[in-house]
Amino acid sequence: MTESLLEVKGLAVGYARKGLALEDVSLSVPKGSIVALLGANGAGKTTLIRAITGLLELHHGHVTQGIVAYDGQPILGLPAHRLVRLGMAQVPEGRLIFKQLTVEENLNVGAAIIARSAARERMDAVYQLFPKLLERRGQAAGWLSGGEQQMLALGRALVSGPRLLLVDELSLGLAPLIVQTIYKQLRVVGDTLGTAMLVVEQNARLALEFAATAFVLDRGRIVLSGTAAEVASSAVMQESYLGAKRKEVVQ
Repeated sequence: MTESLLEVKGLAVGYARKGLALEDVSLSVPKGSIVALLGANGAGKTTLIRAITGLLELHHGHVTQGIVAYDGQPILGLPAHRLVRLGMAQVPEGRLIFKQLTVEENLNVGAAIIARSAARERMDAVYQLFPKLLERRGQAAGWLSGGEQQMLALGRALVSGPRLLLVDELSLGLAPLIVQTIYKQLRVVGDTLGTAMLVVEQNARLALEFAATAFVLDRGRIVLSGTAAEVASSAVMQESYLGAKRKEVVQ
């Protein structure tokens, strides 16, 4: 059995005045594996990422029950900067880059937790992964295209050398060709560095092509899980997320 790097067990999360956003959620991300977290808007995907990464309280949320463990150690309640030092990095929905800073200054923010001697090598690796960033290294990030900003958000996370990368809605607002290019480079990261990933996506078809296993959230609960092939072939996924039509019964 493959050892889990991230383990979520029986997690329930609520927000003030809104009730439970997650209820009895359990999932795992094996070491070196790519896992997709799928679901419609409002299913609870971003809430789960916030709970894992220590950012839930910033959004007035609270865990009511459950366990989140990273590399076998409980991490609920640890601040985000501690989790980054443990080897966890996040690419948030909406990218949230520092638009007034240059591309290289944004990458330096991501490299702040590592030794200066290693930072240059890591930044060069990011530039090799995303050559467009190298071309624009001295340019203010706010002037980048949407695809380039997403590359920068990924590069800022990767420059710290994470063991676990959490990516929230990578494809949102981007042209399909750009999304395919970015996912192709993420595949390189997984294959060459062994970085485990939890990828949150509304684009189920794309995510299931990329990931090894998948979990589907619906109204705060996991309703489907398995290998990517199993999830993709399920009737629920075909009808609700992949656009297949239910066959009519001929009387």
